[in-house]
Amino acid sequence: MFDLDKWQEILSTINKNRMRTFLTGFSVAWGIFMLIVLLGSGKGLQNGINSQFRQDAVNTMWFGPGTTSKTFEGLKSGREIRFTDEDYEFVRDRLEGVDKISARFYMWQNRVISYNKEYGVFDLICVHPDFQAIENASIAEGRYINDIDIKKRRKVAIIGRPVKEALFKNGKNPIGEYIKINNVLFQIVGVFTDKNERDETRVYLPVSTAQMISGGANRIHNLSITSTLSAKESEEFEKKLRAEFAKRHRFDKEDMNAMWISNTIKEYKMFSNLFMGIQIFVSIIGAFTIIAGIVGVSNIMIIVVNERTKEIGIRKAIGATPFSIVGMILLEAVFITGIAGYVGLLLGIGVLEGVSTILPENPFFLNPEVDFTIAIISTLVLVLAGTFAGLMPALKASRIRPVVALRDE
Repeated sequence: MFDLDKWQEILSTINKNRMRTFLTGFSVAWGIFMLIVLLGSGKGLQNGINSQFRQDAVNTMWFGPGTTSKTFEGLKSGREIRFTDEDYEFVRDRLEGVDKISARFYMWQNRVISYNKEYGVFDLICVHPDFQAIENASIAEGRYINDIDIKKRRKVAIIGRPVKEALFKNGKNPIGEYIKINNVLFQIVGVFTDKNERDETRVYLPVSTAQMISGGANRIHNLSITSTLSAKESEEFEKKLRAEFAKRHRFDKEDMNAMWISNTIKEYKMFSNLFMGIQIFVSIIGAFTIIAGIVGVSNIMIIVVNERTKEIGIRKAIGATPFSIVGMILLEAVFITGIAGYVGLLLGIGVLEGVSTILPENPFFLNPEVDFTIAIISTLVLVLAGTFAGLMPALKASRIRPVVALRDE
């Protein structure tokens, strides 16, 4: 039941001891504020790194040929390794753990693409159908490359959104229209979007078609796969892959320059573990900050009881019960810690919102945020801890004999 007299007394006590109340509230608010800011900053870093990985599938491996740096079986160093369609088929059909796979063939010579009087320079990436899943590309209009395109060497193209905007400025639907690439007409069958805006300035062509029109025979420049393997299993797959290609192309399997491998599965796991460690570290720092706040509240509540010893004695002398004395001190502790905790929570969230708005866009620090449930639970924990901190001196005060308290100076 709401006791107006008790609340008036608490507010009067707070007003008379403004500095003490401020210090108590500040220790609580600072603990919550620091916890929110630390957790939010850690989350912002994690979001940034995750966004970098998730622009492509996070379970990918990329590998391609290099130049030998060691002699092998009578062959000199400095020999250029070349991958072919047979390597693509070998990985696709013979190695376990491969989910999606695509070769890539680059056309660097002439990247000018034109439509009527409009033209632009864009990257030409020649791939297999699985490359859509590997790059996390989304089809906005039409379709992606399919197996029939590869088999029949169709002259079809899938263009990125910026390519469409550059070549079709009148808003015309590009699907079915023909663009000219290296003086060869390609029919547009799809428009794609990509989370990585840089990758949207591409034009995808069937790898077999590109090999045919550029005289590339059966050569490919690199391979990419997605896999269901764990990080540890992917490391074993790396070793096996290098050993198999060393046999196929006759180079030393210990020669790292002869073949490069980029294992995103392992890298993503490494960064995930790193940020898990950062979150744990930040949580520990935040917890110690809260503990410091609790200690501050506890010390101040002890001082409060000591200062009010005579007052408590008078209350008991005129009939106040131990329960009412404990309740009065605890209610004051809960009120101060609750208000201060809420202020710290709002300030922490406000700082995170301000940082995300004011700072220039940084791909490695995105959306600093904190789980609202964690924020509320942390605030409640601190309030309860503050209550507990006030409980011990309150119980001590309730056991003071009036005659002893009245003699206190």
